[in-house]
Amino acid sequence: MDSAGAESLKLENQLLSPVTRTGKKFYLTAAILLSIIAPGVFAWITQIRSGLGVTGLNRPIYWGFYITNFVFFIGISHAGTLISAILRLAHAEWRRAITRSAEVITVLVLFFGVFNIITDLGRPDRMFFTISHAEFGSPLLWDVVSISTYLFCSSIYLFLPLIPDIAIMREKFNGTARGFVYRILALGWKGTEKQWKVLQKAISFMAVLIIPIAVSVHTVVSYVFAMTIQPMWHSTIFGPYFVTGAIFSGIAALIVAMVIIRRSCHLEGFLKPIHFNNLGLLLLVMSLLWFYFTFTENLTSFYGAEPSHLAVFYAKLTGPYAPYFWTMVFSCFILPVIILSNRKTRTIKGTLIASIAVIIGMWLERYTIVLPTLVNPRLPIERGSYTPTWVEFAITAGCFAAFILLYILFAKIFPIISIWEIKEGKKAGVEETVARVKSYLPETISKG
Repeated sequence: MDSAGAESLKLENQLLSPVTRTGKKFYLTAAILLSIIAPGVFAWITQIRSGLGVTGLNRPIYWGFYITNFVFFIGISHAGTLISAILRLAHAEWRRAITRSAEVITVLVLFFGVFNIITDLGRPDRMFFTISHAEFGSPLLWDVVSISTYLFCSSIYLFLPLIPDIAIMREKFNGTARGFVYRILALGWKGTEKQWKVLQKAISFMAVLIIPIAVSVHTVVSYVFAMTIQPMWHSTIFGPYFVTGAIFSGIAALIVAMVIIRRSCHLEGFLKPIHFNNLGLLLLVMSLLWFYFTFTENLTSFYGAEPSHLAVFYAKLTGPYAPYFWTMVFSCFILPVIILSNRKTRTIKGTLIASIAVIIGMWLERYTIVLPTLVNPRLPIERGSYTPTWVEFAITAGCFAAFILLYILFAKIFPIISIWEIKEGKKAGVEETVARVKSYLPETISKG
């Protein structure tokens, strides 16, 4: 075996080590997560058997934790599509180590977004009513169509780049039951020139297609709120506001996932400080953009001085929801800007702290969008109140734990960093980079 082949084999073994090796930490982590999931499953069964009366939902508070979780999870799903697709189309070389970890987040987290909608309905069979009694003028039906399309396209976008790596694992586990499964999933991949051309075209096509679908999904999610006449919901800014928040929380979730993968799978050589620096800069930009939308939305409501809007406005800024609102502002704007605007603090640890703060803040943002408006309805009826019960807390915690567990299981079945993309980047080498830089520079005019 020549030096190039030996280096290629070494790279494969490094990236496959999380798949081929299972230690005590994995089983301990899985046990802890299952201990959180179990009460969530019990709470869900309790709710199905007893009805929504076991939750804090009431009249006029029909939405609470579940809708907050729904919007939050759908927002995080933008990590894979927009980050991965845009970087892939822009030929950003530093993307190669992070694309798959982002794409996995998209597919897995969508299931939990849908699950929270089903949970909010009380009975799972009610989900079929949106199809059997479809009302094409309802944003709720638009939501069902857009999310279903998004999940289907995102799954394809995740699977296509997996095929060459599955073929590698097919050979690694040849003769085993696991190898048989990989053989089926590899779809007869042999790595011929024709197959590579078809694969590259398919990935590029899906990257182009997935971007407008991703933008439309969270825009439609915002329509569920904005198409009503509820105070501080009926707003034209909700579409871009929700999309911005989705990208913001998606980047934060990706950074947290990368830190965990880097540490637990010993992939420090692939997920380098430059990746966290670049994503930290993106997070900083999104933090500033998020603050612009938040400020504009609240300023417009305040300046309009409509009594129903002001009731919601003051409930958030100085009323019972003020602690949540100002924690959100601190977590999504003040702390990230302080950390990420300084090169010295924009380290792996710094971006992790900022990202965790953003994730907490963005969940609170969804919460302060949903609850204050429902507690202060436009109609002159008695104001409501909402206190989540143990059922809602248990189901919410179970969703987060189940997502983490599925993410870990994916990393134990498939390479969480794309092997063939890393190889492709190494093969391209310095010559391609130099040639690309030269193509951007003006040509030298010779004197003669």
